[in-house]
Amino acid sequence: MAESSMSRLRTLSLPTLLLLFVGAPVFWAFPEGLPFWRAAGIILGWAGAGLLLFNLLLMVREVRLASSLGGLERITAWHHQTGMTAYLLLLLHPLALAAAGWAEWPNLAWQVISPFSENWPVWLGWGGLLFLMLGLATTFMSRLAYSTWRWLHGLLGLGVLIGFIHVLQLGISAGGLLALAAAVLLLIWRLLRVDLGTAAKPYIVTSVRSVAQSMVEISLKPLAMPVDAVPGQFVLAAFFRGPNYQGCGEFHPFTVSGLGLEDELRIGVKALGDCTRRMQSLEPGVSARVHGPFGEFLKDLPSRPLLWVAGGIGITPFIGFLRQQSVETATTLIYLYRDEQDAAYLDELTTLSANSPGLALQAEATGTGVPNLNRLLPSAEALANHECYVCGPPRLIDAVSRTLLERRVPTERIHFEHFDFR
Repeated sequence: MAESSMSRLRTLSLPTLLLLFVGAPVFWAFPEGLPFWRAAGIILGWAGAGLLLFNLLLMVREVRLASSLGGLERITAWHHQTGMTAYLLLLLHPLALAAAGWAEWPNLAWQVISPFSENWPVWLGWGGLLFLMLGLATTFMSRLAYSTWRWLHGLLGLGVLIGFIHVLQLGISAGGLLALAAAVLLLIWRLLRVDLGTAAKPYIVTSVRSVAQSMVEISLKPLAMPVDAVPGQFVLAAFFRGPNYQGCGEFHPFTVSGLGLEDELRIGVKALGDCTRRMQSLEPGVSARVHGPFGEFLKDLPSRPLLWVAGGIGITPFIGFLRQQSVETATTLIYLYRDEQDAAYLDELTTLSANSPGLALQAEATGTGVPNLNRLLPSAEALANHECYVCGPPRLIDAVSRTLLERRVPTERIHFEHFDFR
């Protein structure tokens, strides 16, 4: 009962915070006795400002905060959605004010929103919107190098600061100062704790071994207090320079593939980008910093039968779990990979399966095409009362989830994490 109440609180946490961040400024600045479009413009502006502050809070990747809000995957989804909504509200803000001016005099509508007017508040308002637009555009640029994407996406923060300075220029000192101070605090917190890694803990690489083509498993030893990770979770890790290794120093998410003696941490790394390709030549002795842990993927497994579906690098959380403990409920693990060279941990999984009566391993090479999920996944009757966990490339997760839904598996019994936090 207590666990159910805690789950409800976590589910309601983000909607409640959203209502607070948007409702408080709108209530404080709610216009009375003004024409409709003028009042609408003011409400849209403050609602957008509140959403921006809420969005900045979601960038703060603190372990306890992420856990209390339902996990980093959920937070990231809300971050994307509320960022877009905030931009749309703030774009409608000057249009509503222009509509109010139009009712008095058409030329006044243009003067209200024209970026060519000699008016600092207007210039700052449009400048903030421009930087928000540029920062949001990078959300859809998946082919950008991560380092380039990160700096371009940082334009969002600049847009937020300019926007709140715009509020100050309008003479709204109390609310504007409070919003600006909150925005600056959250941006500095994110920069210091996450981007510069002051929240991360020091580790050192003890071994690097190849587990498949373009994939290595890295063992890390803590140099101070270790992160309190469990299999199925992931950490944000950055690797620095070594005698023969030039680290990129960027924090990326990596799934925990195992836990060793003396709090040793193991992670699986596949070459998917510039930084992870470089990590294939990582060597022992390289210093690292680890932030986390995050994720709820294999936490609190139910007693009903389990279906695990892994694609490629998505096998990592499952091998991490199986290394630490035996499966106590009937579990089917479907492991899909392109070919034998890409089959990470396959020999170990075969041994674990042979020694675990409750685990049934179904390993299949699918080539480069889309796997035939109708053949690979159990029937609707066989899936009755199953809890399903899927990990792998986004396209595989989407395809497996659709097939499971078609086979009448309830949405709440399909679990996945994308491990992608751009």
